[in-house]
Amino acid sequence: MKLHTSARAPNPRRVDLFIAEKGIDGIVREYVDLNAGEHRTPAFTVRNPMARVPVLELDDGRFLAESRAICTYLEGRYPEPHLMGTSAEERAFIEMADRQVEFHLLATVANFVRHTHPGLATLEKPQFPDFGASQGKRLLEAASLLDAQLATRPWIAGERFT
Repeated sequence: MKLHTSARAPNPRRVDLFIAEKGIDGIVREYVDLNAGEHRTPAFTVRNPMARVPVLELDDGRFLAESRAICTYLEGRYPEPHLMGTSAEERAFIEMADRQVEFHLLATVANFVRHTHPGLATLEKPQFPDFGASQGKRLLEAASLLDAQLATRPWIAGERFT
């Protein structure tokens, strides 16, 4: 398998961390230069028409995009250690926590950075600084909520690392 990825983008980083935690070896990485616009080229968009990384190229030639989908696929291929749950109940609570963190914290972080950091002006056209600033306030609210939850338990999605 080959992972089409970027060294600094958060979604590919999520897949990298998942691969590391599972101890998966042998996935070749092909780095995509986002600042140069390589993700928007025809050579890349045949892999993912949405022009986003990461994309996992399967051994049969198909392409799987979206970090959560890639992690789900890898969980099925390499079930140990279980990072996405072993029962319907555990999987559901892990999925709930994952989506809450992704939508309420990480999405606001992404919007804040994409719309306020001058280095991302090449990727986010146009940037909306006022929107970015409002997202900065929302991310602090979400982080406070997650901090409060973590004050009562060791992990956000249960009693073990997932």
